[in-house]
This record gives sequence, C-alpha cells and structure tokens, in this order.
Amino acid sequence: MINRINPASLPDAQSIGYSQISVVEAGRIAYVSGQVASKGDGQPAPDNIAEQTRWVVANLANALEALDAHTEDIVWLRVYVVDLDDEKMAASFPVLLEFLNGTQPSLTGIGVSALAGADLMLEVEMAVQV
Repeated sequence: MINRINPASLPDAQSIGYSQISVVEAGRIAYVSGQVASKGDGQPAPDNIAEQTRWVVANLANALEALDAHTEDIVWLRVYVVDLDDEKMAASFPVLLEFLNGTQPSLTGIGVSALAGADLMLEVEMAVQV
C-alpha cells in the first residue's frame, strides 16, 4: 500500500497531479531505468516532445506490465527534460498525467542540458511497489 501525503505546509501538488510525499508500507520496490523515446526497432525518435512523451509512456506501461503492476503502484517518477521550459512542460506533462490516470505519485521534473542521445528530449525513471 502507498500512502500519498500532501501537507498543507507544502505547495499544493495534488491539484496539478502529483503528491509531495509517498509512503510505502513493507514490500518490494522495483527501480525502472530511465525510459526514452525508443521502440527498439531502430525507428528514429519523433521530433517533438509530446510525441516523445507518448513513446516514453508506452515504455513505462510495458515495464509495469512486466512487473505485473499498475499505475497506482508507482511510488515516484523522475522526469528529465532537455532545456526544460514552460512550453515543454505544457506539451509533456498532460501526456504523463493521462498515463498516471489520477495516481499522483511523488514526482520531480529536472531540466538537463542533454540526454544519452542527441535526438532525445525527455527521459523518465520510476520506482514501483511490486
């Protein structure tokens, strides 16, 4: 079981789709490596962040399936975005929130100068209670 906490003394995260604190009861945690816009078939990554986010979300969903887990089992997400700005957040975060389907894990958005591939704009890693 994961207990989501949003203390009134911290900024209101719940209204924008995540939790300030996620407490995991005894159990196992799987740490999923950062997922990028790669389908593994050599197809180049899309050239816009919204579509890359859709590919990343598909990879996250595949990881959840491999773990026999669901979005409500996600403890936290770390979202790395190249040259993060309001426009990129507006394009990518709604796709992530749709994937989360109301789950509201702890979430950190991190702006970076580059990822492992020159064409990659976004990478997401997650911890999942299994």
